[in-house]
Amino acid sequence: MLTTQTTSMELRPYDPETDRSGLYECKLAFERGIGVDTGGAEKAKQYEEKLTERYREKWLSWVERCVDDDPRCVTVAVAEPEAESDASTVVGYVFCLPERLAFIWDAAVINELYVAPEYRGTGVADDLMGAALDLAADQDLPLDRLVFDVDRANERARAFYDRYGFDHWGEIIARPLEE
Repeated sequence: MLTTQTTSMELRPYDPETDRSGLYECKLAFERGIGVDTGGAEKAKQYEEKLTERYREKWLSWVERCVDDDPRCVTVAVAEPEAESDASTVVGYVFCLPERLAFIWDAAVINELYVAPEYRGTGVADDLMGAALDLAADQDLPLDRLVFDVDRANERARAFYDRYGFDHWGEIIARPLEE
C-alpha cells in the first residue's frame, strides 16, 4: 500500500468506507472549476446542471468498480486532523483508469487529478502524479503512454503537466447528442 507523508498529508488508495464523501466533495470542486475556469458561463451552467444526486451515485459506483479492478486507480491525498477529535479531510485525488480500459486511448489514462486550492503548490499534486506514473508503469499497454485531457485555457494545469513531459497529442472534439 502506497503511503507517503507530505506536510501532515497522507497519500493512499481510496477507501470507500472513509473517503466517499470527501472524494465526492473534491469531484464537485473539480467539475465546477472546469466549468467556471475554462469555459465561461454556458459551460459552467452545463457542468453545474449535471451534478445531481443520480450523477453522484453513478460516478461513485463507477469509481468503486475501477477500484475493484485495481485499488491504486484512485489515490487520495488526506490532510491529517489537527486534533484527535477532528476528522481527516480528502484534499485531492488522482483517478486513473484500470488496465482493462487501456484500449480506450491505447494508453494509460489519468481521468482526473484535483487538488484543493489551499493545498496547491505544496507538493500534493506532485505526489498524486507520482502515484499515477507508478500505476501506469505497471499496466500492460498497447502504447507506452500516459494520456490526460487538459483544457488549453487552464494555464496552471498545463504548466504542471509540461513539467512532467506531457506534450499535446491530438485534440478532443465534441458535439451534443441531441440535435
